[in-house]
Amino acid sequence: MAPEDGLALVAHPGVGAAAFTGSRSGGLRLKEAADKAGRPMYLEMSSVNPVFLLPGALQERGEAIAAEMFGSCTLGAGQFCTKPGLLVLPEGAAGEAFIERLRLAFEAAPVQIILARSVLAGIESGLAAMTLAGADILTGGRAPAEPGFRFPDTLLRVSGERFLERPLDLQQEAFGPVLLCVAASPAAPYEAIAAALEGNLTASVFSHSGEGDEALYRALAPILRTRCGRLLNDKVPTGVAVTPAMVHGGPFPATGHPGFTAVGFPAAMMRFAALHGYDHVRPHRLPSEIGDANPTGRMMRFVDGEWTAK
Repeated sequence: MAPEDGLALVAHPGVGAAAFTGSRSGGLRLKEAADKAGRPMYLEMSSVNPVFLLPGALQERGEAIAAEMFGSCTLGAGQFCTKPGLLVLPEGAAGEAFIERLRLAFEAAPVQIILARSVLAGIESGLAAMTLAGADILTGGRAPAEPGFRFPDTLLRVSGERFLERPLDLQQEAFGPVLLCVAASPAAPYEAIAAALEGNLTASVFSHSGEGDEALYRALAPILRTRCGRLLNDKVPTGVAVTPAMVHGGPFPATGHPGFTAVGFPAAMMRFAALHGYDHVRPHRLPSEIGDANPTGRMMRFVDGEWTAK
């Protein structure tokens, strides 16, 4: 199927609404076509799913968190929409030791298969933008010469100050096994880095199990709450449970509309539910649920300003 086929599909008169999961560029093209035709278009697009590793958690259980991060970043060759693509941690010896632990794990991992040429091109484009903006590649960074679509686990590092100078270029989604580490400092604190983020599907905070990071968490959480759909504590974001409680959406550019989730029943279906009002419609033409008589005798209905089963 050519891209033009998708553009024609979402604008077709027989389509009431459409949903898309993929790149920001592809999603916005589809939305433009759907908008011109007056069709609702629900998008799930780019997300770097930032993870904030606070100093107390780093000191308390850094080795275990490094193992979790490696597994989350490289699961399925990093081709999950909730893959962490950005890790914020404190500058200094402990932070550098954590990054080195990640580097060794990334470097030792076998090269995994990428789904398609377009995914490979997206990784290379994202890396080019990040390195041009000042990020250093610590391992990986180049597709191997052997046939097929493959890309090595890739780890980058940048200072917090540099991130704040070029935040848009340095939060590029590289849809694959790629992670950018950002070193927070007094000149580039956690809160400033969080405030520079675009919208994301998820944001995670690892904090000390006691009170060690509580003040920093209280300052950070309100900022992150407005920049993600799902806020996590002390866990990586790659697990998505398809339940009514799961929010798999978030502010733009993670999605095209922050009011909906792409998973979980019945919440995910509400994207496609039209609001229906009835005014002076003959009683026998009304849905039984809103007729004068309650069709079940038990269903709660909001009538004349009150909830009732009558």
